[in-house]
Amino acid sequence: MADELRLELFDYALPPGRIAQDPAEPRDAARLLVVDRRSGTCHDAHVRDLGAFLRSGDCLVVNDTRVVPARLLGRRVSAPGARVGTEREAEILLIRALESGEWEGLLRPARRCPPGTVLVLADGAARATVTGVGEAGRVRVALEWPASVEELLAAHGLPPLPPYIRRYRKPEGEDWTRYQTVYADKDGAVAAPTAGLHFTRELLAKLEAIGVEIHRVTLHVGPGTFRPVRVARVADHRMEAERYDLPDATARAVNHARAEGRRVVAVGTTTVRTLETVASPDGLVAPGAGWTDLTIVPDYRVRVVDALLTNFHLPRSSLLLLVAAFAGRERILDAYSRAVANEYRFYSYGDAMLIL
Repeated sequence: MADELRLELFDYALPPGRIAQDPAEPRDAARLLVVDRRSGTCHDAHVRDLGAFLRSGDCLVVNDTRVVPARLLGRRVSAPGARVGTEREAEILLIRALESGEWEGLLRPARRCPPGTVLVLADGAARATVTGVGEAGRVRVALEWPASVEELLAAHGLPPLPPYIRRYRKPEGEDWTRYQTVYADKDGAVAAPTAGLHFTRELLAKLEAIGVEIHRVTLHVGPGTFRPVRVARVADHRMEAERYDLPDATARAVNHARAEGRRVVAVGTTTVRTLETVASPDGLVAPGAGWTDLTIVPDYRVRVVDALLTNFHLPRSSLLLLVAAFAGRERILDAYSRAVANEYRFYSYGDAMLIL
């Protein structure tokens, strides 16, 4: 079936006003659309009501990656072939250090920055020279900065808000804390695992009080998770590799829950990908760390996860494809239509869906 599915089948209409520009306050005040994937019935609630839909013994698994302030603003001061004195605004999202000592990043505007281009970043505190150009805005840069890159980002980096948030070039004070989960622990993501943004420490404590187990995995969200799908056939889509870590304690807890018939509830698509990466055909998971390029699209059989808390995702995105694999394309698009009609808020700072 997935061999025949076309990407346009995962489109939907969303009025621009439904794209959330600000997070709910408090976090768990976000609305929650509860979907029964077997019957298709939907129920309107709030994230603070999660305890009414989870039960004692559920194994709730969260992604504890921490978002790095990896965006640097600056300007292009010279480029091969450019007229002298033609400076342009530029920004780079640093993705990872390379063995050569250079950095891989996403550069805007990459088309006007060939190898040899010099950028001045962070109000003149640093310089970068483009040493190589790849596809879709990918570049290699050599950074000039007297201390470590981590110190550069700590001093001058910005939260990597998605561009559909209109203030993404000038994040406000709340974005430094709200674009981060309350349990974020391990630096490495360049985008937030957004389903987790809805939890408060108080809500987590309430869930534990009713017997919900809470365990952690790490998947450092890379730009590939949120990049547009550029293939016509869904089956041809491939994810970029991202780093993951599934601790031994979490593996034991998940396997124990499954052995006893208790539910494994994933918070976010990144948690699903991590668990499925290390799963055997019978749904047992093994601890480990590495890189995963697991691509989950309709026809993939999810082996570990019984329920999923997730945000509302962009049309034609890899995240929407994963959710459709979990609950069915028609079921999900029907739920999205209901959410649009009932004025739910969409995307990173938006509302959530619990699929049971």
